[in-house]
Amino acid sequence: TQQPVLRRFWYPVVPMSELSFDRPYAIKLLGEHLVLWLDADGQPAAALDRCCHRSAQLSKGSIVNGCVQCPYHGWQFDRHGTCVGVPQLEPYQAIPASYRIPAYQCTPRYGYAWVCLDDRPLQPIPTIPEAEDPNLRFIHQFYERWNCSGLRIMENSFDNAHFSFVHYASFGDQHQPRPASLQVSSVDHGLTVKTVVDVVNPPLQQKNLRLAEATTVRTMHSNWYLPFIRTLKITYPNGVMHMLFTAATPIDDRSSQVLQFCVRNDTEADASTEDIIAFDRQVTLEDRAVLETTDYDAPLDTSVEQHMASDRVGIMMRHRLTALLKEHGEVEIRRSGAM
Repeated sequence: TQQPVLRRFWYPVVPMSELSFDRPYAIKLLGEHLVLWLDADGQPAAALDRCCHRSAQLSKGSIVNGCVQCPYHGWQFDRHGTCVGVPQLEPYQAIPASYRIPAYQCTPRYGYAWVCLDDRPLQPIPTIPEAEDPNLRFIHQFYERWNCSGLRIMENSFDNAHFSFVHYASFGDQHQPRPASLQVSSVDHGLTVKTVVDVVNPPLQQKNLRLAEATTVRTMHSNWYLPFIRTLKITYPNGVMHMLFTAATPIDDRSSQVLQFCVRNDTEADASTEDIIAFDRQVTLEDRAVLETTDYDAPLDTSVEQHMASDRVGIMMRHRLTALLKEHGEVEIRRSGAM
């Protein structure tokens, strides 16, 4: 989070359902404390969580007429950061133009509020056609803090070599540790990856997929969106489609706000939302248990850690991020004693 260029990307920061018209919401993004709220039109707004008067946290205040109100002296700020109300001024007194706070781009998409800390985003919010298709099922799965870096989470998502070990209790085949091959392409937004993987099909998944066999095949089409978003579209032999969207929004140097939703082409009668979430939660918690033991300071310099052939996607990610820093006049900032 010490790299300034990371401020020029959009990040999903909180489910829209967490925001309201009467209470502000505090978050931390790239080490910066923000306050979010709904304006008078029901649109999410984001600003620095600090009043320009005496630095009180605005998230401890309230919302009045779509503006966030400071809990200390009642100053009110609109979505642009402009102070529009100072109770201590006489009606004839104009509010000084310097009474303002930094405000940021904030917009809703896929049921979440997205924030960019720079007025010049390098990439748009990812376009996920499946998430906007009214004929498909949209299921919010989880929103929680993980104590690891976004890069670790992203490269893990494209690592076919960990299935047999990390996911032996869910879908990994311990008798087949060799990873399936990958087709990888570099694109403007990051990478696209295709692979076909043989997996174990445990009882809960047999129920979710309506496949009685003990094993099955996943045809997987994935996208990595710079810097810390991925989609994974899984198609099974019977035509069931299960698409996952996962974002590792950087809170600070040591932690990420991880959120995930899925989109499916079946119905609640085919597979219950509860069962679908239960299986995916098992898988993600298996990942989390291992990822939170890794160094948070994931190195872009590929000479720092050892590699094997199946690390190809992760290495490509590191190269793309290194090129991004170089393009914007930055070098990788490392932290000593990362553990």
